[in-house]
Amino acid sequence: MAADLSPDEALRTMVVAYADVLDGELEPLGPRAGADSGDPQTGGITFFSGHGVEVGVWECTPGGWAIVDRTTTETMLLLGGTVTITPADGEPVELGEGDVFVLPKGWSGRWDITDTVRKLYVLVS
Repeated sequence: MAADLSPDEALRTMVVAYADVLDGELEPLGPRAGADSGDPQTGGITFFSGHGVEVGVWECTPGGWAIVDRTTTETMLLLGGTVTITPADGEPVELGEGDVFVLPKGWSGRWDITDTVRKLYVLVS
């Protein structure tokens, strides 16, 4: 269901992802690169990619990793699970199902997933 569109096509194309994509099967993507705790395994589906934007669903089993200087801005809606996000210069924040958050380009910090997380995400370059 992924759509890899040219910028011109992305401006003219409507992409529909029906509700079952939110809790359906995801493509296995393997271990989370850079993990330093647990054995976080990932899966996902991208249903729009074009014009500097990517939208999809991503899932990850428990584990943790650091992020240094994000290269994109990501907006997320947690569909399930629990994660603690700790900004490099701040206090830990525990997030769960229904929570929405944004990690801006340049953000640094840490993800620690305690219960398998599934999220709807929007990445902007």
